[in-house]
Amino acid sequence: MRFQVQACSSVSASSQLYGQLSFAIASRFYRPGQRLPSTRQLAMQTNLHRNTVSKVYRQLEAHGIVEAVAGSGVYVRGQTPANSSRTSDPRSVADVSAGQGRAQEVGHCINTLLRGGLTLQETLHQLTTEINWRISCSTQVLVSTPQDDLGAAQLMARELATLPVPVAAVPLESLDRRLAALVRHDKKATVVTSHYFLKPVEDVARTHNMLCLALELNSFDRELNVIAQLRTDSCVGMVSISSGILRAAELILQAQRGQELLVMTAVVDMGNPHTGQKMLLSLCRASGTVLCDQPSHPVVEATIRQHRSRMVRVPNLYCVDHYLRPETVDVLSKEMGLGCRVA
Repeated sequence: MRFQVQACSSVSASSQLYGQLSFAIASRFYRPGQRLPSTRQLAMQTNLHRNTVSKVYRQLEAHGIVEAVAGSGVYVRGQTPANSSRTSDPRSVADVSAGQGRAQEVGHCINTLLRGGLTLQETLHQLTTEINWRISCSTQVLVSTPQDDLGAAQLMARELATLPVPVAAVPLESLDRRLAALVRHDKKATVVTSHYFLKPVEDVARTHNMLCLALELNSFDRELNVIAQLRTDSCVGMVSISSGILRAAELILQAQRGQELLVMTAVVDMGNPHTGQKMLLSLCRASGTVLCDQPSHPVVEATIRQHRSRMVRVPNLYCVDHYLRPETVDVLSKEMGLGCRVA
């Protein structure tokens, strides 16, 4: 993946690079445990000073997205167990399945525990405890993001609705209280979020001994291809229920096309779709191309249909099919042990 920084952009160079790296990690271009480009490589690729690249990496590390290993490099941060006394492999089920084979991976895990000083019986107890704990957390899913970007949690919850357990979006600011209430009733949950918010959400989940997992975002290849083919000076509109997604998308567009495109954005409030209707109408009238997510699609369609006669041209409307990677539900089901029985 190539990273581009537009020198003439109103967005700072470090913010552009931070946004692109965050997206590359959240969409799994770089997987947990994978080494990121060195500061020297990124500096050469983006024409930035190495100090600027280092600053961006420090910001990513402060937000829990990467971890720096002295003398080795910067790596995508893996997930840690909810209980630090547990010993477990931080790699996901998807990584294990794609590795050298399940039997070999299980054997490696067992050997690691044995080399750590456990007996075979203690190893069996450790693994059984971990598996049963995961299954006990599989009764419900809580999708959490900060309140000011709750739309992202609602998008994720919408796509997880096919899971055979209840799914709800919970603001990060309310997560501690929600999990404490579950503990009082001797209940558990699996908490999920994107890599953007993994560290703060994981910190709260760990406090209450709940399973926390990061969901992989879509790479949006189709949408980025649409943007790449737009003529210079075109106006493109982006509509979403998530303000955070719109901010990230603007950074990606800036990196891809710089000042060649006029970008307009509008947030749809699903609780009150009429809020911001004036801004949405302006966007639809000015844009030749409009990209929107699934929840906002009916609102955008209705706006275009209602005001069609007032438009010089009707914009090409593209609905983003998935916010999460298509295989995310299957991977999450495996990681939660859905369909398994507690031994």
